[in-house]
Amino acid sequence: MKTKAKNICDELRPEYNFDYSKAVRGKYYKRILDEGANVVMLEPDVAKAFADSAAVNDALRSLLDLTRTTQRLTKHPRGQAIARRLPVAARSVASARRNKA
Repeated sequence: MKTKAKNICDELRPEYNFDYSKAVRGKYYKRILDEGANVVMLEPDVAKAFADSAAVNDALRSLLDLTRTTQRLTKHPRGQAIARRLPVAARSVASARRNKA
């Protein structure tokens, strides 16, 4: 069985010439740890809606503000919240007791 000689060309295009002697391993590693960066992958359709990471951050901050405001507006007094979680039969018993008093 003969093996064919492969013509291996070790030359790269000039734009791919890289001087590895000047490379630094983990150059940005410390900075990312210090800044506490979180990397999130966006779906392509979502990414099209934002120009850059600052726009994404602004949108998320406004969404957080909206949810905080909405939570404050929709909180119920403790008694009403408990009554709404009771089953229908228990509600009728509880309301009958309130009416007697």
